[in-house]
Amino acid sequence: MIRNKKILAIIPARGGSKGIPRKNIKEFLGKPLIAWTIMEAKKSQYINKCVVSTEDVEIKQVAEKWGGEVLERPMNLALDNTPGVESVIHAIEAFPNYDYVVLLQPTSPLRTVNDIDGCIKYTIDHNAINCVSVTISMISPYWMYSKKEDSFMQALLPIDKKLWYQRQKLPTVYQLNGAIYIVTPDFVKREKTLVGNHFLGYEMPKDRSYDIDDPEDFVLCEYLMSKRIDGN
Repeated sequence: MIRNKKILAIIPARGGSKGIPRKNIKEFLGKPLIAWTIMEAKKSQYINKCVVSTEDVEIKQVAEKWGGEVLERPMNLALDNTPGVESVIHAIEAFPNYDYVVLLQPTSPLRTVNDIDGCIKYTIDHNAINCVSVTISMISPYWMYSKKEDSFMQALLPIDKKLWYQRQKLPTVYQLNGAIYIVTPDFVKREKTLVGNHFLGYEMPKDRSYDIDDPEDFVLCEYLMSKRIDGN
């Protein structure tokens, strides 16, 4: 607990996965992928309760094996077209009277307990309603284009042509990295979203900001984690 704020952490892990079958429990350096998030969440000095939300029997068994408390999710909240926020609202209703909810997706195994607790403290220090982890984008939107119907390109954002070759002078831009979402329960229930139009951004380094979406991401994250374990 921090400043008398009760924190509920939710690890969402449904059984369906399109890009990588059974992704949440696929072996990642000798452990199920979800185990890495459970282990880091359990180290937190601020989280009061951490639950794994799933409808899947095998994921439930794996989560419990690695010390996770499981909240059984109804099947209708685990469909391909079910908004992810619905599982968060389900958990909030199952465990009321918390000041903040922290969403930790299993697909961010490089995220550490220091990131989790740092983000929680940052949120509370700023008295923010919601906070999302971000990282500096390596690709500037000022260098992005859309293709018009005539196949010619059109800049997404206006830019002074003098800055085309002066990247260091372009504004720093950030992207959500999917690792940590923190929000008050009232905001989630009212707005039906974790982010909204105005939120605090907690910056994380690039090497801990990879989110696993496809097999290439999985291999890259295993490589980065193995380097961390080896101390390189």
